[in-house]
Amino acid sequence: MKNAKNIQEQLENLQSELKQITVEGASGGGLVKVKLDGNFTLLEILLDPIAVDNRDVPMLQDLIRSAHADAIEKLKEAMKEKLGPLASMAGIGGLPF
Repeated sequence: MKNAKNIQEQLENLQSELKQITVEGASGGGLVKVKLDGNFTLLEILLDPIAVDNRDVPMLQDLIRSAHADAIEKLKEAMKEKLGPLASMAGIGGLPF
């Protein structure tokens, strides 16, 4: 029971920490950057003016999708690092990310 309470406290602390995480994904060699917070909320899209070509909108859309996917992978990795020790303590090693 004491262990369960300890895990609960650690989970609450982790939730606070995860909210503070900010990651940046990039594509096109940094032409497009996307920032996400620990809740997977899109905070910012940064576009290099070179990436904005009104004759090739599909390319820009693809770069944005790729940068977003990159940011999600980085956030999942950051969450694994934070949750890893706690997950193994609680016996939930097979997290979905």
